[in-house]
Amino acid sequence: MTKLKVTVCEGNDLDETTKKRLKAAQAGEEFEDAQPVLNFDSFAELSRLLSPKNLELLEAIAAAEPDSIREAAELVDRDYKQVHRNLTELTDLGVIDFEGGGPGLPKKPVLAYDGLEIDLSFNNSNNLGATPR
Repeated sequence: MTKLKVTVCEGNDLDETTKKRLKAAQAGEEFEDAQPVLNFDSFAELSRLLSPKNLELLEAIAAAEPDSIREAAELVDRDYKQVHRNLTELTDLGVIDFEGGGPGLPKKPVLAYDGLEIDLSFNNSNNLGATPR
């Protein structure tokens, strides 16, 4: 597995490497050292991923490899519905995958990456979600 690079910047401010990766992908070509990237438009959006509850859940899944959402909820001593909601959001972000499932069968949450590599730039005031003065 690889690490997921997480960035915060406006879409038009993506760095040149990311632009090259996108161009290569669109052309159906492979890009050397192609690290997957998840970009957020603001620190507020990033905070959803990095909430203490999500990080605790990711750590528990990495350590115990639960066989179901219910087992994951028990590991972090939280309500099934809350954990299901968090795992659904993490799946939408591409950080978690589910194995198995189907009618009457539990879905096993698994990490899609070994870890996260956070790349933050403090030069963009839009990251804060505030209007520059």
